[in-house]
Amino acid sequence: MITVREKVRFVETDMMGVVHHANYFRWFEMARVEYLRQAGVLLNDLMAEDIVFPITDVDCKYRLSARFDDIIVIEAVLAEMSKVKMVFTYRVLREHDGALLATGRTQNAFTNRQGKIVRLPDHYFKKISSSLPDKGC
Repeated sequence: MITVREKVRFVETDMMGVVHHANYFRWFEMARVEYLRQAGVLLNDLMAEDIVFPITDVDCKYRLSARFDDIIVIEAVLAEMSKVKMVFTYRVLREHDGALLATGRTQNAFTNRQGKIVRLPDHYFKKISSSLPDKGC
């Protein structure tokens, strides 16, 4: 699991003073990119090899509202990995009281820029999947 700490910006809120729901998807992406970075995989390197990973499925369950100036913690866990897709789960928490604000899940497929599914090369696959629990234990 990796965590990303962020402060809710005013621009992320709506007229009711709470975070607009679409921002949670952006926060999921921030955590996913940071997960890859910490695994030693940079997006620019993938894109230089014509590998992108569009979202093929996304889900978010909203529990409580985040508000302007809240400090939030986004947790990302790699839940499933193959050479053609990866699945992450997320939790968004309010830092000061630990309240669970949202949970989510994304699935990405590895494709080239033309949208054709590609197999992730071994050197990337090993780095990204290294945190998965050993299925043999």
